[in-house]
Amino acid sequence: MHQGVLFALLAAALFGASTPFAKLLVGQVSPVMLAGLLYLGSGLGLSLWYVIRHARLRNHLGNQLRNQAGSGALSKADLPWLGAVILSGGICGPILLMLGLSITPASSASLLLNMEGVLTAALAWFVFKENFDRRIVLGMLAIVLAGILLSWQQVPEFGVPWGPLAILAACLCWAIDNNLTRRISASDAVQIAALKGMVAGVVNLSAALLLGAQLPAIASIGAAALIGFCGYGVSLVLFVLALRHLGSARTGAYFSAAPFIGAAISLLVLHDTVGGWFWLAAGLMGIGIWLHLTESHQHLHTHEETEHAHSHRHYPDDVHHQHQHDFDWDGREPHSHPHRHLPISHSHAHYPDIHHRHSH
Repeated sequence: MHQGVLFALLAAALFGASTPFAKLLVGQVSPVMLAGLLYLGSGLGLSLWYVIRHARLRNHLGNQLRNQAGSGALSKADLPWLGAVILSGGICGPILLMLGLSITPASSASLLLNMEGVLTAALAWFVFKENFDRRIVLGMLAIVLAGILLSWQQVPEFGVPWGPLAILAACLCWAIDNNLTRRISASDAVQIAALKGMVAGVVNLSAALLLGAQLPAIASIGAAALIGFCGYGVSLVLFVLALRHLGSARTGAYFSAAPFIGAAISLLVLHDTVGGWFWLAAGLMGIGIWLHLTESHQHLHTHEETEHAHSHRHYPDDVHHQHQHDFDWDGREPHSHPHRHLPISHSHAHYPDIHHRHSH
């Protein structure tokens, strides 16, 4: 299995599992407070991870390599993108999701989250100009139809389906987040996720307290922090790594597996009751994901000269990383440092990763 696909599916599993478990806390914690605790748990856990990892890396590197330890860190040019990512995906998205969860069954809410992948792909194709083909479009159409079916069964006899609409709005926020995160995906994934979690957590928690919400019991705080660390923190790290390898649209497509994990847990743990529409929607979403999993993209393409820094390995068959080192490299893999890619034209199966963001 392609490395990027594995990252995306693992991210999907962790995030999908977080939705029904977060649903268990909705009755005990206000939606805005819960969003803050989830992201704060993510930010604190990943910050500790980042500090420990960085210290171990610095200890293992020799004096001649110490200046290479942080070469994958965020730069000043990345900060505006990171700010927009935090606003859309770290603040607006989770608040809307918690509001939607408060009035929507967790199983249906989990499957509605598949719309994040659809909206991510739509923005990637038509705004950020990623390539797509008929197979990818058909897969997305199947997922869209499934989302419509789930929303339709939630429409009340009179009035507006506010729950599904709030969840769809959260998906749009995360779709914007995903496409903007792609711009900085070559940087340190743990650093990106830790900063997003800390800032989003503090902002959401402060907003909840200003609105009059009370801190829940210690047990609820601990549960929310653990769910946030796994479902928002580690999942986001894996998602950023997937963006680096697959691009926004395809990462969003693979991430569409998340709602199936959430729906399965909702049925087993929360004992949600579902009807025929639910299973029809699940089948359509399964077809959509299968179409994405079986997609292959290959053609003659040209790489322009570029210079960047990211974690990489020197595989013998990787023509993109056969460069020289201007320091004494000890052969440790993977490693990160600024490196230059010379122009090259060739043909092979590929995804729109950080080395294949060319026009078609």
